[in-house]
Amino acid sequence: MKAILNKRTIIIAGAAFLIAFISIISVNVFNTAGPVTGAANVLTRPARELASNIARAFGDVFAAMYEYEQLSNRNEELLARVAELEGAYRDAIELNYENERLRRQLGFRARHAALESEMATFVSWGSDNWSHSFIINRGYTNSAIEQGMGVTTDFGLLIGQVFEVGPTTSTVITIIDTKFSVAAFVGRGEGDSSVTARGDFSYMRSGLLMLDRIDDELTIRPGDSVVTSGLGGVLPAALVIGEVYEVGRHASGIGRFATVRPMLDLDNISSVFVIIDFENPD
Repeated sequence: MKAILNKRTIIIAGAAFLIAFISIISVNVFNTAGPVTGAANVLTRPARELASNIARAFGDVFAAMYEYEQLSNRNEELLARVAELEGAYRDAIELNYENERLRRQLGFRARHAALESEMATFVSWGSDNWSHSFIINRGYTNSAIEQGMGVTTDFGLLIGQVFEVGPTTSTVITIIDTKFSVAAFVGRGEGDSSVTARGDFSYMRSGLLMLDRIDDELTIRPGDSVVTSGLGGVLPAALVIGEVYEVGRHASGIGRFATVRPMLDLDNISSVFVIIDFENPD
């Protein structure tokens, strides 16, 4: 057995030596790779091409990864810039709103120099589904509040009236409540152009109130401003109620009416001002 293995070893070694010898001779004599080397190249070409393709593929992958990383970094930079610009925009909007609020406040105070008011804080909404009211943290033991006093924002937007006064809290009905009613002017109306602004249950849930007793001669259009007239001395004049939303005629065909959209969101109240005393301008 050992003799057979030795014989095979000698044959294989001899064949390898012969192939190497022929390759060397062919390269030296013909200055080419020779038939053996050529055959080896032919046999190994698919493997070499596969290796080359794999190398190119890896190169493309690494290039794509590098490009992706660059784009990702650029995207993060752009997102940070967008966030910065959005923050600046929000600041500008808030500043503009604050400037407008102060301008209105100064204008309101200039028109009502003798007006006295007391600040109060919203506590909770009323529990009655048939009304639109809320509770404030002022009553007859800790303030000068009385029933019927007007409740506004700090720059004269009318919110409602004090309806009931308790020891330390009071109930305020808003301008869309069915119990609210006040004399008002539409646009720049004066004198006989006064109308009645009142709450109406059919519009209350839509956040609207109603103008009634509109004279047929009075020109009234959607978008017209509605303010208190001061008639009757219950509320100061020129408190902003809202703007005309729609104009219609009663189902009976007699007389016109209009719906009014308040100038502020009545469902988002935090602090209010109760008008303690006032004098209407001449």
